Amino acid sequence: MKHVSILVPRGNSILSSVVGPYKILMATNQFLIQSGMRNDNYFDVHLVGLDHDQSLYEGLFSIHCDSTVQETHKTDLIMIPALRPDKLMEDLEQNEAFVPWIRDQRSRNGAEVASMCMGAFVLAKTGLVDGKQCATHWAAMDVFKKMFPKVHLVSNKIVTEEDGIYTSGGAFSFLNLMVHLVEKYCGRAAAIHISKYFEIEIDRKDQNQFAIFQGQKDHEDEAIKEAQSYIEKNVQDKISVGELAEKYAISNRNFVRRFKKATQNTPLEYIQRVKIEAAKRSLESTGQNINEVMYQVGYMDQKAFRTVFKKYVGLSPVAYRSKYNRQHANLERAML
Repeated sequence: MKHVSILVPRGNSILSSVVGPYKILMATNQFLIQSGMRNDNYFDVHLVGLDHDQSLYEGLFSIHCDSTVQETHKTDLIMIPALRPDKLMEDLEQNEAFVPWIRDQRSRNGAEVASMCMGAFVLAKTGLVDGKQCATHWAAMDVFKKMFPKVHLVSNKIVTEEDGIYTSGGAFSFLNLMVHLVEKYCGRAAAIHISKYFEIEIDRKDQNQFAIFQGQKDHEDEAIKEAQSYIEKNVQDKISVGELAEKYAISNRNFVRRFKKATQNTPLEYIQRVKIEAAKRSLESTGQNINEVMYQVGYMDQKAFRTVFKKYVGLSPVAYRSKYNRQHANLERAML
């Protein structure tokens, strides 16, 4: 039997990332028994908090924890739910006491640890993912990189696994993490059952298609902010890094260094991401063909456009339009 501790943070944790894992693990227990694979539960699931009772969403919901960290001396798997982004720093401070307990369970008992969405911030504070892969919500990546530069943050993966540490991307991608864990511990048949029962798309690996690039302007370098705005206002133009550096009277090398420090992207990466985000919006909302969209964002070569698009989105332009432009998809179906 595997002892599982689903943490219940103080403050503003996402209720679904507490209840969801609990329901999936309990459903897995039921499947294993009903299918004759086990005679008893495989997962011994507990809600573990810093206090026995926790109020969420300004008192609209409450959770009763069956144990606290002080009462939980040994566990096999710790699950860290998502924190709400609007009060992230406040919630990290409120839940600081989880950090030494997680580290102790890992070092003393060999516990595995899984974080969901922005629960990755709590995990990162333990130091357990320094030098390791980690996923979190795409909207929090810039803040995460600044806070935890030693962590290998991956932007594209929905689920990561390294040395008994698991992380998942944003929001409800914790469901994919749960299917991954069910398969790891209980086998493919159990994972398929859970994916079908809860209608979770199995083997979904990439979260890039969900990301919305918003531009990283939470910094104090005014020249770089001006360069960012220039890029965003001239998305149809072919802009070189050298031209930008000259425009703002900064040496090429220093411009690249300052841009990367301010935005966590090189100037070329930023230009590409701005253009691809504009292309995504056109593919979602207009009837333009792929070439028209490509020209509109300053690309002349189809192969280059497809390559860059897939790099940041995880889908080809055609596949992205088919998935997110309902009117165009309906038109294509009507022509079949």
